[in-house]
Amino acid sequence: MKWTIPNTLTALRLLAAPGVAIMFLYFNRPWADWFALILFVSAAVTDWFDGYLARLWKQESKFGAMLDPIADKAMVIIALLVVTGFSGMDPWILLPATVILFREIFIAGLREFLGDNAGTLKATKIAKYKTTAQMIALAVLFARGIFEHHLEIRIQGMNDEMIAAIFEGLVPDEVGLLWLYDGIQYSWYSGVALLWLAAALTLISGLDYFQKSLPYLKDEA
Repeated sequence: MKWTIPNTLTALRLLAAPGVAIMFLYFNRPWADWFALILFVSAAVTDWFDGYLARLWKQESKFGAMLDPIADKAMVIIALLVVTGFSGMDPWILLPATVILFREIFIAGLREFLGDNAGTLKATKIAKYKTTAQMIALAVLFARGIFEHHLEIRIQGMNDEMIAAIFEGLVPDEVGLLWLYDGIQYSWYSGVALLWLAAALTLISGLDYFQKSLPYLKDEA
């Protein structure tokens, strides 16, 4: 195994996965949300760069091929746990998250069972699209936490009447409550929509892999 730049990027992405959760242990919100978002987006970008550089420089390796999907799944699963937890187990987040987690565990078990025949379950375009959709959805939902907690900070010291007057346009919005509230709404609805899209693509790709594995699951006559 050689520590090429593509392999190093993949390894760093794997290490970044638990780092997303650790941010919330050592920092207060919204700083934890900011650091988690920056770390998650930076790691997600390397998912494209490591494969591109490996092909460009002809540095594709078995180690990279093995580690890349593990890093992707670790990133998505840990980020899903964090987002689900901080959403208060909201069903709109919990249900697609459950679909995604179930599929990842099922396909991982299927690959292990197939052993030498696991090569039949190579990544498809749909699988790549679902990974992209998952990462974008999670990044948007992390952004919602940032808007939410900055809003909470700015309304500190205000009474309900003052807040209501700002939202009704009776008092100038000098602290930016309106755009923060809009940010919460847009990031929530777009993030949830993207997560459901990711769950649908995840389910479709999982069914595709299962169909391809059927010939190897039949008992010998």
